[in-house]
Amino acid sequence: MTRLAVVKKENCKGGIDCPYICMSACPVNRTGKECITKISRNSKESKIQIDEKLCIGCGICVKKCPFEAISIINLPEELKESPIHRYGKNGFALYSLPIPMFGKVVGIIGRNGIGKSTALNILAGIQKPNFGGEEEKGYDGLIEFFKGTEAQIFFEKVKAGKIRTSYKIQNVELILRHYSGSVRALLEKADEKGKLSEIAEKLELSRIMDRGIAQISGGELQKVAIAATALKDANLYIFDEPSSYLDVKQRIKVSRFIKSLADEKTAVLVVEHDLIILDYMTDLMHIMYGKEGCFGVVSLPKATRIGINIYLSGFLKEENMKFREHTIKFFAKPPIDIKRQSELLSWQGIRKKLGGFTLTSNSGTLYKHQTIGILGENGIGKTTLIKIFAGVEKAEGEISKNVTVSYKPQYISTESEQLVMELLHTAIEKYTAELINPLEIKPLLTKTIKHLSGGELQRVAIVECLSKEADLYLLDEPSAYLDVEQRLAVSKVIKDFAERRNTTILVVDHDLMFIDYLSEKLIVFDGVPAISGNASEVLSMKEGMNAFLTDLGITLRRDLETLRPRINKEESRKDRTQKAEGKLYYE
Repeated sequence: MTRLAVVKKENCKGGIDCPYICMSACPVNRTGKECITKISRNSKESKIQIDEKLCIGCGICVKKCPFEAISIINLPEELKESPIHRYGKNGFALYSLPIPMFGKVVGIIGRNGIGKSTALNILAGIQKPNFGGEEEKGYDGLIEFFKGTEAQIFFEKVKAGKIRTSYKIQNVELILRHYSGSVRALLEKADEKGKLSEIAEKLELSRIMDRGIAQISGGELQKVAIAATALKDANLYIFDEPSSYLDVKQRIKVSRFIKSLADEKTAVLVVEHDLIILDYMTDLMHIMYGKEGCFGVVSLPKATRIGINIYLSGFLKEENMKFREHTIKFFAKPPIDIKRQSELLSWQGIRKKLGGFTLTSNSGTLYKHQTIGILGENGIGKTTLIKIFAGVEKAEGEISKNVTVSYKPQYISTESEQLVMELLHTAIEKYTAELINPLEIKPLLTKTIKHLSGGELQRVAIVECLSKEADLYLLDEPSAYLDVEQRLAVSKVIKDFAERRNTTILVVDHDLMFIDYLSEKLIVFDGVPAISGNASEVLSMKEGMNAFLTDLGITLRRDLETLRPRINKEESRKDRTQKAEGKLYYE
């Protein structure tokens, strides 16, 4: 059995706050052999190093380490080959790679921290694989490694210069660090096809072409990055999380655009955490599994529907691999209109003017013990409405409320030097089982807010919001930066929390599956982004979804095997039937 010993260097305190407990506890060390040793990084600290050949896999060091810096993993027998890449001794290891296919959009599904971006960087030629050794190797190493497979042919074409790659990175904010000109100038520089006007029109960028790149929104920046990638004269397009910052309508349009890039001479590879969009966009997919920060494995390709269902089940039958202890389940949930009795908050004639934008809402009522989703385009007033309810913004009109509010904003400050355990002391004392454990907060407790990743910060902010005593909880885009499993975990936590605490929760989000899973009612926005927005009254799921899906031009059904929501293929018999009957949302 192959054994991996992984040391998270950022967690290892190197003798400063820990007297090397792992070394003294290791039974191999106690026999006089050097399984766990120190390696000096500078004059002030020495991290530990583990000899995987001497390690017996007892796990004592894992349990003894107070900072959760060590992971000992006994890999399955199926992983006999060396990794494609490893980040040094006791570092993260990646096994196998996803393989693009011409004429297809191939998706990648998996948790954060298991090597998706590493795999894409290797395919794009940004990072050279080392196959577990110290020296980097080029395409010759990949050709030899995948000898006898379709991947060998692919990498031979790459080596021969027959495949040119265009890659949209995950963190589009990095564009702002390296470019400060106009959108037009950036896209003109990227345009190798002479299709700038056509692609700008398809992605609705025409009206912002002469703006500075620093003056556009996150969603606009994402679409600019997608356009710049598509304008390159390439035959392999890679998109890492293309739906981030986009609203549902934009996600559908971008999905259609990305699908249109694949033809017999062009392959497309996509990493995406929005399951409905991933399902809608891709033809095939690779499942990536493993342990975050330790190792990642790329499965053989599957048909998209089958691949997503396998991922939700947590078991790869062909590889005989169980990669999750539990199955992620959905439930047949007909849109039941529950009548609540105890009024919590009501409003009449809300009007708020922000520069050239005007938000209105004629009326609405929130009742106790409700979970309400809020849907609408970007720039149409959803966050403004939430801020009005939170008391952050003032507005014209009547709001009858005498309620305490807990509010998680859309954008979370990252400048604090405070420890997570200090911020979440109430949650640790009262809600460990309800919040800390299901959202995997324990490994973050000794970190400072400033050093959390986007997904970590999001989970901490959600826990902080829900741990406060309040009558009304307001969560603005809680699924942002979270992977598929984290999104489903958060939606379950929110839903269960509302039921146990008999409280009311309003959630703004752009992930339809996320909203569908947790919502009992909906508020739907219409209007013109950046000009006017109108919030509906509180609608039943059936009314709200029908209104929203009509605007999108899509219909939803449930997967027969997993009951997860799926978008019907446009102009399919089911799509036409549901539209004809006016039942765009499944019943």
